[in-house]
Amino acid sequence: MTTIRLTAAQAMMRWLTMQETEDGGRFIEGVWAIFGHGNVAGIGEALYAVRDTLPTWRGHNEQTMAHSAIAFAKAAKRRRAMAVTTSIGPGALNMVTAAALAHVNRLPVLLIPGDVFANRAPDPVLQQIEVFGDGTVTANDCFRPVSRYFDRITRPEHLLTALPRALRVMTDPAGAGPVTLSFCQDVQAEAFDWPESFFAPKIWRFRRPGADAGELATAIAAIRAARNPVIVAGGGVIYSLAEAELAAFASAHDIPVVETQAGKSALGHDHPLNFGPVGVTGASSANLVCESADLVIGIGTRFQDFTTGSWSLFKNPARKLLSINVQAHDAFKHGAISLVCDAKIALQAIGKALGEQKFKAPDAGLRRDWFAAAAAVKAPPAQGNALPTDMQVIGAVQRAAGPKTLVMGAAGTMPGELHKLWDAAPGGYHMEYGFSCMGYEIAGALGIKMARPGAEVICMLGDGSYMMANSELASAVMMGIGFTVVLTDNRGYGCIDRLQRGTGGAPFNNLLDQSHHVNPPAIDFVAHAASMGARAVKAKDIQSLEAELAAAKGADRPVVIVIDTDPVPFTEAGGSWWDVAVPAVSTRPAVQTARAAYETALKAQRLAD
Repeated sequence: MTTIRLTAAQAMMRWLTMQETEDGGRFIEGVWAIFGHGNVAGIGEALYAVRDTLPTWRGHNEQTMAHSAIAFAKAAKRRRAMAVTTSIGPGALNMVTAAALAHVNRLPVLLIPGDVFANRAPDPVLQQIEVFGDGTVTANDCFRPVSRYFDRITRPEHLLTALPRALRVMTDPAGAGPVTLSFCQDVQAEAFDWPESFFAPKIWRFRRPGADAGELATAIAAIRAARNPVIVAGGGVIYSLAEAELAAFASAHDIPVVETQAGKSALGHDHPLNFGPVGVTGASSANLVCESADLVIGIGTRFQDFTTGSWSLFKNPARKLLSINVQAHDAFKHGAISLVCDAKIALQAIGKALGEQKFKAPDAGLRRDWFAAAAAVKAPPAQGNALPTDMQVIGAVQRAAGPKTLVMGAAGTMPGELHKLWDAAPGGYHMEYGFSCMGYEIAGALGIKMARPGAEVICMLGDGSYMMANSELASAVMMGIGFTVVLTDNRGYGCIDRLQRGTGGAPFNNLLDQSHHVNPPAIDFVAHAASMGARAVKAKDIQSLEAELAAAKGADRPVVIVIDTDPVPFTEAGGSWWDVAVPAVSTRPAVQTARAAYETALKAQRLAD
């Protein structure tokens, strides 16, 4: 057997350069890195050796580096991914939140945190967590519950099995998610004689699991027997590349389609059978169709509570649930008729079996009424309106959008309003709402633009999310990557302030002016963004916002447009109930009233059939 002598870190990076996909090119496009004593010597030297083949990008925060990598994978429809390496201790733990985000959203990312010395000779090393009752535990064990696959590399030859396992998980449509290879820092630098065959080019294929014949027959029978079916399109439609099949299936059988946050833009907003966003942040058109449906066909959705109105949305007493998903865990939820299958294959097989069967076409007037309601709240404010609403800001961005526009966000007000109001062209919507992680937005916009350089990426976020994590603006400037940030400043956490009030709570600790402070806060977001090298401007009103959006197109660096907004208004049309527990005991009348309404709403919950 011919061998080649390399350190373990060198072997890892050389192996990653040889992992290709059936679509062409490498699966791991590059590595985000912040170096420290846990990875600078071993992994740092290894990355330097392959820098022309496997690029290394320097970030400013471990969590946001990983967010960029995760957004890249989502924008690439899980067909490409990135790796992220950190030092031990705080650098590694900064990535745990991002690992959870990837886990919830089923998105592949390779996390390579440095770890303590496997030989334990210098224990305890700087930044080492010592668990008094277990010598095998380190800080990196925090990654175990938020990783699809976890391995600790304590010998060089562990990579011979760990690396193929890692990419098997990341490229598996049912198991896709974060992989953590906790790499002991002394092992990174150890030499080993590696089989030369280990570095042979490998092509990873994205499997399309077919349907079990019995499950398929049961699913077809359920659809044939339905009178008012509805399709809930989730992110699995997009990851399966099944957008065309969804449109053809819905059109062939006159079945309305509603969209989850992850599934939005799988079907263009102008498709006559797209009845819009569903659930808590949904359109009245979609929710009314769902209320009367006797068969809810979920395709590639995990039926999150926002989608189901905390399981109060589907009101038809005869309602049945059919769940089509590559992941059995999702397909079997809530007593569903399960079809464990790739979305594209399932749609093709069911469509062929249904033949020319059509169902009663849904009322097109529901779509017209919803579009009219949405247009009204997105319209420019009347003259003299001191502060625009978030909905009016979205309207301005919509009017400035073109066929290449991709709008994105993650937390706060924007996910709900964009889900409701944004008219998404196919592929023009990217929302991280599985984990709804504040601080994802700017780093995510960077990752999206790296995956889709031809897109006009518009990142929409509030001042709260901007304050949570903004440092990758500097990375984007350094890398010469341009996107537009629309920063709505409502002076605090406006979304949660509304939720607090809506559940009977007193305005408290959400908006800046309602929080404890000695000096009234006055944050200059324009100056802050400009200090990192972004082109930053303040839009005084909706008209100037539209002008700045037009001027931002084609920029070679991030453009940050700040606009003050009113934190109180929201889109009252559409939507459904969301289960947020209200205190059963309170001396405040507002809470008592909210609790009574909550107990009434609970009666509509239908948790299982």
